[in-house]
Amino acid sequence: MSQISNTTKYTPPKVWTWDASSGGQFANINRPISGATKDKDLPKGRHPFQLYSLATPNGVKVTVMLEELLELGIKDAEYDAYLINIGDGDQFSSGFVEVNPNSKIPALVDKSGDVEINVFESASILLHLAEKFGHFLPKQGTAARVETLNWLFWAQGSAPFLGGGFGHFYHYAPEKFEYPINRYTMEVKRQLDVLDKQLATKNYICGDDYTIADMAIWPWYGVLVRGGLYEAADFLQVNGYKNVIRWANQIAVRPAVKRGVKVNRTWGDLSEQLPERHHAKDFATKTLDKLA
Repeated sequence: MSQISNTTKYTPPKVWTWDASSGGQFANINRPISGATKDKDLPKGRHPFQLYSLATPNGVKVTVMLEELLELGIKDAEYDAYLINIGDGDQFSSGFVEVNPNSKIPALVDKSGDVEINVFESASILLHLAEKFGHFLPKQGTAARVETLNWLFWAQGSAPFLGGGFGHFYHYAPEKFEYPINRYTMEVKRQLDVLDKQLATKNYICGDDYTIADMAIWPWYGVLVRGGLYEAADFLQVNGYKNVIRWANQIAVRPAVKRGVKVNRTWGDLSEQLPERHHAKDFATKTLDKLA
């Protein structure tokens, strides 16, 4: 590793104060307090599940899960997906904060029972849906279930280093500094090595069966090695992680995954953007290329 090249030394003050003008690209939505900033109700559709999200990796986890359930013919998994534009601060509306007081996407309202259930945090949503419908999670009391949950929570603990750490300092930060980029690059490459070794003898993350662990990990690390995150594939030398690439490509061609990555997407090729989803036929009629 080369020597740190930062030219400006930062000395933390005794007491930190919020400078709203700092923060680069996300300065207008990053703040040190929680709660709503505006009164606005969330829209509601007719299906059992109401999803409020954006097609970031955490959002894609849930739309892939819902589409996988529908792919199995489970009609009770039908859902309405509404766009939450985090750049505009939609996550700070009173309606969204009521569902998720942490103001992060995705958030799900389960209306399928007698009482509406608010579910937030992507892993919690995956687990809720898997337990509700009995798919993509091994049975209670089995070693396979524990293994699946191990990797589900591995993803929850590891992805912030990839997104909030590496992705922020390498791609989004207004100034590039060697120390944080090196720090998070080492950790991301270590995580990719963990996955590569795990997948050396397994078809999917936990073995022969595709589970919610794969759904949680793929939108981050699978998309990364396929060149879809932070324009960092060359920098990270992802071609060296052959087993991760094989696994990532295998999942990418699943019909439900192809649909799931389009939902609540507002960037990229117009044919890949479906800002709202209310019916299966929307993929054929309401992507932005069809509406242009």
